[in-house]
Amino acid sequence: MTARTSLEDLIALSHELGREERDLAILGEGNTSADCGDGTFWIKASGYQLRDIDASGFSRVDLRVVLTVLEEHPPADRPDDVRVRDGLRGALTDARHALPSVETFLHAVCLTEGGARWVAHTHPVSVNSILCSRAGAEPFLQHLFPDGIVVCGRRPAVIPYTDPGIPLALAARTELRRFREQHGETPKTLLIENHGLVALGQTVREALNITFMADKWARILQGTYRFGGPRPLSEDDVERIDSRPDEHYRRRRLTGDQSASDRGGRQGEAK
Repeated sequence: MTARTSLEDLIALSHELGREERDLAILGEGNTSADCGDGTFWIKASGYQLRDIDASGFSRVDLRVVLTVLEEHPPADRPDDVRVRDGLRGALTDARHALPSVETFLHAVCLTEGGARWVAHTHPVSVNSILCSRAGAEPFLQHLFPDGIVVCGRRPAVIPYTDPGIPLALAARTELRRFREQHGETPKTLLIENHGLVALGQTVREALNITFMADKWARILQGTYRFGGPRPLSEDDVERIDSRPDEHYRRRRLTGDQSASDRGGRQGEAK
């Protein structure tokens, strides 16, 4: 996959996520990224809208430089906004590109610690109706129907609300490392309370499918409260769906990646 091909697919992904009738992101909300496979990645530039973004709305950045800026920032300190902006400009592979989104750091973490190749970060009305409630991410910690497991993974990673930018990226890194250590795989779905959804895909299709299924999951959750509340699947049922050979096959077909892992997340160490 060439950088040009990844950018073309990233634009198409962004347009699908930004369609107004889907209520996934409006105005300048949300951002997307794609790993170019050569130590760089495309990331949405600050201030652009997903629904009508074109090539000028994306910036190509050096992954190593972005991670260096992240590493050099003291975790307990409030970010120096000027330093962050200068760091983002310094990460550009082409100085003519627009200033990358402040969530470039979050995407860099998702592409490394999260093992993703395509990242879709949105603010779905359905998902945020729950993440912004007193329940937070708790309702998503148990599955309700089989396709939620197949598409979104056996379990999501969760981050409490954190200031966007470097603090959020650091929190995501901590959670993704904890998740991998505890479960032996990386997640497909990352939920940020009071903020939004991050889909971690191996293909552009998978990133889109995770987002769509998380939206459906949230809407079903909301509907259950009209009839006494959710009735989650048992752990045995979840394990059965996650391990069935026919569901492994369907998962690969849905992602469009025949080399994808047969498990709910990506097995072993993230790249």
